[in-house]
Order: sequence, then structure tokens, then C-alpha cells
Amino acid sequence: MATFVLIHGGGGTAWQWHLLDPELRALGHDVVAVDLPLEDETAGLDDYATAVLDAVGGRTDLVVVAHSWGGFVGPLVCERARAGLLVMLTAMIPAPGEPPADWWANTGFDSPGFDDPIATFMHDVPPDLAAQEMRRGRDHAERALVEPWPLRAWPEVPTEVLLCRDDRFFRPDFMRRITRERLGLTPDEIDGSHCVMLSRPKELAGRLDDYARRAGA
Repeated sequence: MATFVLIHGGGGTAWQWHLLDPELRALGHDVVAVDLPLEDETAGLDDYATAVLDAVGGRTDLVVVAHSWGGFVGPLVCERARAGLLVMLTAMIPAPGEPPADWWANTGFDSPGFDDPIATFMHDVPPDLAAQEMRRGRDHAERALVEPWPLRAWPEVPTEVLLCRDDRFFRPDFMRRITRERLGLTPDEIDGSHCVMLSRPKELAGRLDDYARRAGA
């Protein structure tokens, strides 16, 4: 049994994982999902990692899953905890010392625009779930966006990158390039939009369970 530590992205909440949670538990795993302190003007990246670790408590056999902007937090958790695996789920891959706000230009990200966020992020999510997700969106205070990513190197933890083939925000070609350039890895792929945990929770749980079993978590 692994403990899956689920880290949401910018503007998100732990609610994003509420369909994945029971699917992972049905496969015999424990699950920890926490609301990052996005709205706290005093909270920096290390504070975000502390919030996750406080929620983890004394649990072991950790598999950290970082989604989207949560890619800036997942490696920090792994650096401070004895995680057995890090899964970057269509996630931002930071470079040492890089502020999150600089990541977009540094990676050559080409924004699709935000005229219709549901079409951009959740086009395959059931409309009622997409509407609920939109209502739960949160503001993101500036400090954690502009301070440098504190690690000098990627943590010494086995890392998997899972991109979403139907992601209209972090498009597959972009994610393949960034994963290769920044981690020297070839990402795995799953069908689904940027919010695959809401559109394909059972399929995603199966992929995560396979990662955990292969890693011995």
C-alpha cells in the first residue's frame, strides 16, 4: 500500500481530487490531499511544502503527485520527506532558482488564451463538475509566484512525468520537449484534458497504481 500525496495546481483546491481519492483507496492505497495556502500573502514555496507535509504526518511509502502549478511544490515535498516516487501530472517542471512567474517565458510557453477556461482546461469534464470546479477557484497571492524556486538540483527521487494527450493548455508537444530538456526523460501519456482527475479518475488511478507497484511503494 502506498500513500498518495496529491498536490493541486494554481488557483485549485483539494476538491479536484475527490473522484480520484476513492479509486485509489479501492486499490488499497491511502490518500492525502490538502489545500495549499494560495491566498496567504505571507506564504512562500517552502510554506506550501510545509502545509503538505503537515497533512502527511507520520505516513510512509509516499508517492507524491503534483499537478500543473503544483510541479513547483511536489519536488520540495520530496526533498524534505522520504518519498519513494514523484509523479509530475501535466505539471510545470521548474529549474533551480527559477521563479514560477518566469517559467512561462523561460520555457517558451505559447498560451492558448483564456476566453473559455472550461474549453481550455476541462473540455472533457462533465458540465456539472466543470461548473463546480469553476466556483471553487481561488486567488493566488504573489509571494509564491515571484520568489526563486529554492532547490539547487532536482531531488534524488525516482520521477515519472505523465502528460495528457488532449490537454489544450500544456499541449503534448510542449510537455514532451520540456520534459526532455529539463529532466532528460520521455513522458508517459494518458488520454484526457488538463483536469484528467475529474474526467478520467478511474483510468488515472490505474496508472498511478501501476507506477507505485513498479516503484515498490
